[in-house]
Amino acid sequence: MNENISYPVVEIFRSLQGEGFNTGREMVFLRLGGCNLDCPWCDTDFTRFEMIPAAEIMRRIDSYGVKALLVTGGEPLIVKGLHALLEKFRSSGYWVAVETNGLAVAERDVLKLFDYITVSPKACYARLYYEATAVTRAHEVRVVAESNALEFCRFVGERIKAERYYISPCEREGVIDIETGVRLLGVLNQGDVRPPWLLSLQTHKLCGLR
Repeated sequence: MNENISYPVVEIFRSLQGEGFNTGREMVFLRLGGCNLDCPWCDTDFTRFEMIPAAEIMRRIDSYGVKALLVTGGEPLIVKGLHALLEKFRSSGYWVAVETNGLAVAERDVLKLFDYITVSPKACYARLYYEATAVTRAHEVRVVAESNALEFCRFVGERIKAERYYISPCEREGVIDIETGVRLLGVLNQGDVRPPWLLSLQTHKLCGLR
């Protein structure tokens, strides 16, 4: 790895994963800047970031002493040079996961370096997914429950093959709309749906964690 390469970093912190299959697992979060979408309910200001050299990123993450890393954003897979950074973490014994919207991958081989892939398709950008989806296999798919997400979820279930599918209630200005998510689950799971869609709450927000 070229340790002089710099990456757009919004923040680095240690917390518990609050969503999906790995809920409750302690991780270090590497939140990268920049995104190819602009969702109205996004809770991250991905336009505010600092370019940090790879060596400094490694030092900060190593300082937490937790060998589980979640790379998120923004949209991490549009960041060029990510492959080199991930190889360093892998060679240092890290379990490495990613959360991505699944629409764009700057370096195709980078997907092979993740131990766990979560794709979070966005129903408000459904047209883009109908036209093309870059990531078609994942460990987990997590869709934010919007009022018009039913047919999109069914489409995603066919387009992206995963071990688990989740509905995540939408949070706007501190209010989590659990009812819409539960109603969506009830319709999606009618009949013999395998695997069934599951509920994923943002438990870190409910607990007051980052």
